[in-house]
Amino acid sequence: MKQQASPELKAWIIAQAQAGCRPEDVLKAMMDRGWQEDVAVAAMEESLAEHLKQQQAALAAQGLAPGQLPVGDKPLPGPLLEGSPSRIWAHDKHVDVLLTLQLPRVVVFGNFLSEQECEEMKRLAEVRLARSETVVNETGGSEVNEARTSDGMFFERGEHEVCARIEKRIEALLRWPVSHGEGLQVLRYRPGAEYKPHYDYFDPAQPGAKTILARGGQRVGTLVMYLNSPEKGGSTTFPDVGLEVAPVRGNAVFFSYDRPDPATRTLHGGAPVLEGEKWVATKWLREGVFV
Repeated sequence: MKQQASPELKAWIIAQAQAGCRPEDVLKAMMDRGWQEDVAVAAMEESLAEHLKQQQAALAAQGLAPGQLPVGDKPLPGPLLEGSPSRIWAHDKHVDVLLTLQLPRVVVFGNFLSEQECEEMKRLAEVRLARSETVVNETGGSEVNEARTSDGMFFERGEHEVCARIEKRIEALLRWPVSHGEGLQVLRYRPGAEYKPHYDYFDPAQPGAKTILARGGQRVGTLVMYLNSPEKGGSTTFPDVGLEVAPVRGNAVFFSYDRPDPATRTLHGGAPVLEGEKWVATKWLREGVFV
């Protein structure tokens, strides 16, 4: 007699997925309990498909589109991917959709920046580059840290015409107000430079969190735009899911996180640059108006 997945088992499978457990670990746990592999796989697929349908129905009831997930009673930034489009119109140009992933929520875009925009951003940023700093959760300030060996700088929102144009494109593509984002940050990684795996959200349990969050609430999304293509190395890595995004000039990678928790599986880093330089522009999106 074929084994059937009970409601309790389906609920358990969904709970493991929401906790960030790897599918192979869930499968092994089921097989250890006596489930045949093909039946266990079918049960996982059925459970997740039913859960996805329920989520989509719930989003529709809230007036949200696929790709917009609630943070409490608020949506997350994200592109409109209903119908799995290969291209999206974003304010002033078409942007290609190259890859999508559900957990973590990752979307890779092609043709996001033009060659001219990449060069202009590099030129404007170069004269203000300094050793990059990381946030100090204990105080809410920042410091130079050996985990981050790039040079960087921040633009004010709309500081230059090219910044304003890119910010409007981000607003249209990710359906998130320009006011709810930090200024564009440009980073240059020389050979050997890297950014070790980390999370972009702020840990609310840290003493400095109150100061950081007062400026616009929690970070809820990140867009990394590649301003050049290094000769070798420099991928954006997501270690929890074994994903590497190649740094190709004009492309961008977006990921969102609905809560400040490792279960979002948004641990990511910048792999060491092995040959040449790597230039990126990063946009962090906040829950509220960033001041």
